Amino acid sequence: MKKSTPKKQPPKKQHNDAYIEGSGTVVAKDIVSTLEENYMPYAMSVIVSRALPEIDGFKPSHRKLLYTMYKMGLLSGARTKSANIVGQTMRLNPHGDAAIYETMVRLARGNEALLHPYVDSKGNFGKAYSRDMAYAAARYTEAKLEGISAELFAEIDKDAVDMVPNYDNTMLEPSLFPVRFPSVLVNSNFGLAVSMASNICSFNLTEVCETTIAMMKDPEHDPLTTLKGPDFPGGGYIVYDEAEMRKVYNTGLGAIKVRAVYNYDKDARCIEVTQIPPSTTVEAIIDKVVELVKDGKLREISDVRDETDLSGLRLAFDLKKGNDPDAVMQKLFKLTPLQDNFNCNFNVLIAGTPRVMGVREILTEWIEFRRQCVRRRVYFDLQKKKEKLHLLLGLKKILLDIDYAIKVIRETEEEAEVVPNLMIGFGIDELQAEYVAEIKLRHINREYILKRTQETDDLEKEIAEMEDILADTKKISRLIIDELRDIIKKYGQPRRTMFLYDVAEIEAEVEEELPKAYPVNLFFTREDYLKKITPQSLRMSNQQKLKEGDEIIYQREVSSNAELLFFTDKYQCYKSRCLDFDETKASVMGDYVPAKLGLDEGESITFMAVTESYKEQLVIFFKNGKCAKIPLSSFETKTKRKKLANAYSDLSEVVGMFVTDGEADFVLKSSAGKVLVFNTALVLPKSTRDTQGVQVMRLTKAELTGAYLLQNSDLKNPEDYRIKTIPSAGSVSGKDISQLSLF
Repeated sequence: MKKSTPKKQPPKKQHNDAYIEGSGTVVAKDIVSTLEENYMPYAMSVIVSRALPEIDGFKPSHRKLLYTMYKMGLLSGARTKSANIVGQTMRLNPHGDAAIYETMVRLARGNEALLHPYVDSKGNFGKAYSRDMAYAAARYTEAKLEGISAELFAEIDKDAVDMVPNYDNTMLEPSLFPVRFPSVLVNSNFGLAVSMASNICSFNLTEVCETTIAMMKDPEHDPLTTLKGPDFPGGGYIVYDEAEMRKVYNTGLGAIKVRAVYNYDKDARCIEVTQIPPSTTVEAIIDKVVELVKDGKLREISDVRDETDLSGLRLAFDLKKGNDPDAVMQKLFKLTPLQDNFNCNFNVLIAGTPRVMGVREILTEWIEFRRQCVRRRVYFDLQKKKEKLHLLLGLKKILLDIDYAIKVIRETEEEAEVVPNLMIGFGIDELQAEYVAEIKLRHINREYILKRTQETDDLEKEIAEMEDILADTKKISRLIIDELRDIIKKYGQPRRTMFLYDVAEIEAEVEEELPKAYPVNLFFTREDYLKKITPQSLRMSNQQKLKEGDEIIYQREVSSNAELLFFTDKYQCYKSRCLDFDETKASVMGDYVPAKLGLDEGESITFMAVTESYKEQLVIFFKNGKCAKIPLSSFETKTKRKKLANAYSDLSEVVGMFVTDGEADFVLKSSAGKVLVFNTALVLPKSTRDTQGVQVMRLTKAELTGAYLLQNSDLKNPEDYRIKTIPSAGSVSGKDISQLSLF
């Protein structure tokens, strides 16, 4: 009988391996190369071709839209339907109409997102300060280019920038705009790429141009002296901080604090907000105010309304009788986005590479970019004038004998020989001969030819001037400066955002109305699990569920409004409240505190303190024999800070931490077998959290190995070991001391 052979099984898939179906082979696939091949091209495409602005101040989507509008002739003339513009833009931008139209909305005057809009709009384009005010569909709105857009395209047809093929290689589009002013700083720009972002605030056009001029004259010029600060389209007040402003100018990173503008109608007892920070919306402010009123944290306001209309933004807050409007606004600044930070991140693409730059560096890059544009423009004009001069010089030679030129043409039998015969007859090249041969019959009179030849003198002067400009960087800079001054005259406008100087930090923390307190039982385990159980639940079932090998090291009945302090081995203290933990049952493991509080990686809890009034004191014993007594009030903060650094000294290892209500007796034990008993009244309190304290146990070639509350130790005859002064070496004990409680 024939023996059957078992069917061969394909090999099992391994981690990072790819099984090729039907081949019986497995090809190892390295995860690093997989990411490089599949993810990196996408990431780079988003960074370089979509999300980040370049030195001309535009992203590719902006550039494609505006260039399309320019080619449609919308720089002058009547507006056209937005749908027409969106459709035409699809020739350059391979995205859906919704994405293109959304880009156009933000550039439009009606949206009020830009300090100097590039699109003149008609119809409902929504508002940048409103989250819910939707813009109308593209078929209903109309648009054309604003006058300032002429400064984007003035030299685009003079080879000032590179032209590249569009996505289907059917037409050319500019890689950058030859902008005549630093638009990268004049209009705000936000972009979210892969692993990086950009957030550039807007600055006043006049101040930006004046700063650029000053830097071109003096490279060491301090931009902060002429560029006072950002100028937001929605106005507002900047709470001026010179150190933070200088940080933004130098590094491109930092936070600018912006505050709303308001006035008070005394008769109506109503606060009217007319300008808000650029990083928020009307709806976000109203939602936050409503939430605060419902939570009982904002009792001074009886009503809030959005009264925005065609005249502009207006938020109304009705006050209850007897409330000071300025005090209420201070509270609103503290608790709502009526005061908010604009987080700067000046990330700009320079030659295809993302760079976070300060104002000086951005303007330096723009000046160099603009010099290249002007140099290319002048060179383009120079070549055109040289070509024209070359033709006119050929015409000048014809002037010597017009009749002979006519005779040469008439006696030439074949049309193809006309140009060669003129070249031979007058010693001119083919281009010049073609130009002469194409002169109309009406223009062969002497007057016309004399006028044309007289242009040669002017052309030679202009060519000489252009060659001088190309050879002298200072002359190129002078041209740029003249253009910037002209732009200031045409488009400059007063600042919309003003400054508040010497404003005191709002420190008054609004008191939160805590719920009525009730008793709860806290259980904390060695593995950092915390349970909050009500007495009723504990009476029903007190069988505690714990992780294998875990044990309860802290158990106490406290108020539900108590605060919890968790000290870690990284010398940090994490603050929390009983209210932050859900009530649970004994039959569950509870909350894992490191995850709940967001401890740093590798950080573990060494001690937990519970307080309701911060009237207790924290007693810390260190391995070097020192003791620190710190009022627990040193850990109380006016703000809701969750993490306190340098919570205790890191100069010596901690042997024990204790919270005491008043003075307490402690037993200390050294590695030399000595023991002492002392009262904490011998140690003076220190308000500095990371104090090392004072020497309590004098150690010689030994270290402190144990610290215990006297009532929790099994030391017999403790008075035999009590000391009256510190430091002390202690006495030798014949009996080991066991620790009965950690907390």
